[in-house]
Amino acid sequence: MPYEQLEPMEISPSAPRKPLMVAHSAEEWRQLFGGAPTALSIGNFDGVHSGHRKILEDVAQRAHQSGWMSAVLTFDPHPTKVLRPEAAPRQIETLAQRLEGFWRNGIAAVLVLPFTLELAQVKARDFVEKFLVETMNAKAVLVGEGFRFGNRQEGDVELMEKLGDKFGFEVDIIAPVGDGNSVVSSSAIRQAVRDGRMEDARLMLGRPFALAGEIHPGTGQGRKLVVPTLNLTTQQELLPKNGVYATESVVGGKTYQSVTNIGVRPTFDGQKLAIESNLFDFTETITAGAMEVRFKSRLRDEQKFPSIEALREQVLKDIEAAKKLPATTQGLV
Repeated sequence: MPYEQLEPMEISPSAPRKPLMVAHSAEEWRQLFGGAPTALSIGNFDGVHSGHRKILEDVAQRAHQSGWMSAVLTFDPHPTKVLRPEAAPRQIETLAQRLEGFWRNGIAAVLVLPFTLELAQVKARDFVEKFLVETMNAKAVLVGEGFRFGNRQEGDVELMEKLGDKFGFEVDIIAPVGDGNSVVSSSAIRQAVRDGRMEDARLMLGRPFALAGEIHPGTGQGRKLVVPTLNLTTQQELLPKNGVYATESVVGGKTYQSVTNIGVRPTFDGQKLAIESNLFDFTETITAGAMEVRFKSRLRDEQKFPSIEALREQVLKDIEAAKKLPATTQGLV
């Protein structure tokens, strides 16, 4: 299925969605849900991209049809950070963003297992018995074709199917999502973001790549000398390539078209990385609060200008270029 054709899912449009329920241990899960039967998937789901979305929507649909609870078992931190920290990938999203992605795709409950060396040593069969059977009462398990689990990734989809026969749950293997030439993956999205290829990242994610965080006071030079900007600080690990981007910025529940610079502000001889956004038709003066920046397209490299006047002239050109691009919709992903 071409990933650009995926449509947002609504299992029951007339019914209000309940808040996502989150447990952080097997014990907490059992306290919250007892033995409620589940349809579930397992994985890191970094980015909750279009490939993940297909699995999650199938989980939600399967649970809805059978009267079960839709669920996900995921890990925090990413297992590679514990097992091989020097090789750990920069995460596309924070845990909070992943949880929101689960909820938007119809998931009702998530078990977030703290990934430790002890958990890494659990054998594949023991993992299934303890967490999927005894804890989450799985009735259906949906995973991708390349799914691996257990100590040293000894388990695969074939073993999962055998364990399903033994413990009484069904296993559905979901084919990968792609465009006919490549398969959507978190690794491919990371590379696109690092390269500044925001359109490619959007196609794979099913929505614009976004940075979320808090507004913090800047130096004030931009407002005085160039154009007013809001400065974002974020806990996200993955950042787009330094440069100037056409973006949308969400502040106070409102979405504004914007231009965002990621870089060190070389015209001002800056050294520290900054994320600064000029929001169109935004007249407030604020120095705190939540903010999200959604990236549409890369306009140019960051560069050092010979004067403040030359910088300001280029920024105004950037703004005009960004205004010519269509607004984007976030989508229910």
